[in-house]
Amino acid sequence: MLKPLGDRVIVTVDKEEEKTVGGIVLANNAKEKPQTAEVVAVGEGSITEDGKTLPMHIKVGDKVLFDKYAGSNVKFDDTDYLILHEKDIMAIVEK
Repeated sequence: MLKPLGDRVIVTVDKEEEKTVGGIVLANNAKEKPQTAEVVAVGEGSITEDGKTLPMHIKVGDKVLFDKYAGSNVKFDDTDYLILHEKDIMAIVEK
């Protein structure tokens, strides 16, 4: 498994919708990039100039909403992940 460093978070992005509400099948280039994901790993937190570690506000299992063009896509063990900084996460989606 991947272990993020610092204030990074690893997420699995939710799959985009294949159809519209009316049932129209969308072409790949017409689909919007999803902005919700599930957190699968969390770093230790960012380190301040005086050496203190700031704790993360996100935990494994959280459903989050992130900036549209944030993060880096990676593939590990045939699974696609997105690595984000905590600052790129806008909200935790509560159920």
